[in-house]
Amino acid sequence: MSQDAHTSSWPILKRLLGYVKDRKLGLLAAVIGMVGYAAVNTIFISVLKPLIDDGFTGQDPAMLQGMPVYILGMFFLMGLFSFLSSFCMAWVGNHVVLSLQQEVFGKLMNMPVAFFDRHNSGTLLSKVTYDASQVSSAASSTLVTLVREGATVIGLLVLMFYYSWQLSLVFFVVGPVVGVMIAVISRRFRRLSRGMQDAMGDITSSTEQMLKGHKEVLMFNGQKVESGRFHKVSNTVRQQNMKMVATNAIGTSLVQLIASSALAALFVVINFDGMLDKITPGTFIAVLGAMFMLMRPLKSLTQLNASYQRGISACQSLFSLLDSDGERDTGTRPLKRATGTLEFDQVGFTYPTKETAALKEVSFSLTPGKTIALVGRSGSGKSTIASLLTRFYDIDEGEIRLDGVDLREYKLSDLRRQFALVSQQVHLFNDTIANNIAYAAEGEYSREQIIAAAKVAYADEFISKLEQGYDTIIGENGASLSGGQRQRVAIARALLRDAPLLILDEATSALDTESERHIQAALDALRKDRTALVIAHRLSTIENADEILVIDEGRVVERGSHLELLAQEGVYAQLRSIQYGEK
Repeated sequence: MSQDAHTSSWPILKRLLGYVKDRKLGLLAAVIGMVGYAAVNTIFISVLKPLIDDGFTGQDPAMLQGMPVYILGMFFLMGLFSFLSSFCMAWVGNHVVLSLQQEVFGKLMNMPVAFFDRHNSGTLLSKVTYDASQVSSAASSTLVTLVREGATVIGLLVLMFYYSWQLSLVFFVVGPVVGVMIAVISRRFRRLSRGMQDAMGDITSSTEQMLKGHKEVLMFNGQKVESGRFHKVSNTVRQQNMKMVATNAIGTSLVQLIASSALAALFVVINFDGMLDKITPGTFIAVLGAMFMLMRPLKSLTQLNASYQRGISACQSLFSLLDSDGERDTGTRPLKRATGTLEFDQVGFTYPTKETAALKEVSFSLTPGKTIALVGRSGSGKSTIASLLTRFYDIDEGEIRLDGVDLREYKLSDLRRQFALVSQQVHLFNDTIANNIAYAAEGEYSREQIIAAAKVAYADEFISKLEQGYDTIIGENGASLSGGQRQRVAIARALLRDAPLLILDEATSALDTESERHIQAALDALRKDRTALVIAHRLSTIENADEILVIDEGRVVERGSHLELLAQEGVYAQLRSIQYGEK
């Protein structure tokens, strides 16, 4: 058995309860409700002794006459305390889950790009949804049952010992056996819960993969493949669920069997010599009733174990994410606006998930107002250079300098503010077009500025034709727009930022020929006062660049102007002939 299976759940529960510190009044009200409910249960049983010894014998007729009011009063209090404990604990629990979800969401936002290279999005989504729901169960209904039924057990035990310690000793013969059984079952539940979390992550991932690739599924008739894949992962969840149900059912039945043996032992003890002379019928019925009452909370506590262990296991999963290292901002140097001088000095870099270096000894410099274009075959390392500039990854060797200062010395937020990035993979949010153009800075720009940026990007021509114009909701990732329209919205977003440096990672790849011509004219005008790094697949778009670098297998193999590179008749000339040959 793994060491993790033996780990006590108390440190995890203690940390979870730390999220309750701002909800102390709600927790106090819930505890009052739980203890009150347990107290009413105990008081209700305690009346059995005087009822039998005095009421039914006729010694105290008022006892029987007052029972209707007593019963109604007890059940009213039980209902009141039950509502108070359940509602207040649910209120506290939901606030705990809200805090956890916000913290996990914030953590994910601040994780380095390399983290997402190692984890699939389905598993991460499962942490925010499935794991959080399991924590909600542990933090609300589970804790209510744990405290309330636990207090009921304590109250009934005290009552039993008060009436007859000899008879009550029977319970402590079977108590340790029940405790050992619950501990064994708990460890199994913890193991099964971790398997369930992984399986739920696989379901989310499989569903997400099918939804994102729905067109490909239809085109290639992949329904049977995806259905088989989903059946496999969902069947794993079913198997895990059945294992948990079986463990829970067996555990509950065994606990009830052992607890019932205590009742049988009670009748054995009462037959010992002299025992009947020491206790009254009322005392015996009260102790017997208390033992019967103990069966329900013991059963609830045993059944609770499955939900509790799922919650604890989910907490472990979430806390392990929260404790992982986020993106490291080692920079302390502020930067308001860069002049735009860029230098790559013998830069080497290997992706954390790969063994082969993506870049090897790359060196070049770029002065303000100039444009460098990067060309090369797919996978040669062009986009990697762009990712290093914005410090999505940190280099392994060499140095990248902006205005003569190592990038790692700048504050990350200040550094990234210097760049306007338009990549081949455009991501738009399920919001209005205006809010997408002014993303994360809606209050900083006027509607006129947003429209002006859209006009320069030739996006206004299609936006103005929409029924709601700039207030049109474009759907998830701009689903209602064409590829070229999405690209123009992204370019407008970059233009609006007025950053001193531009990174255009195949920014015109999704545009038709006419739109591309307009955008190129706008980008050419924009580059006059800015440093630009252009990554291009279409070589026709970078003929006017001040310098062109040809990247091959992570190295700069050629450099020069368009005409100079053609004259060399090397890799660049070959790439160009291939493109024009295809046309």
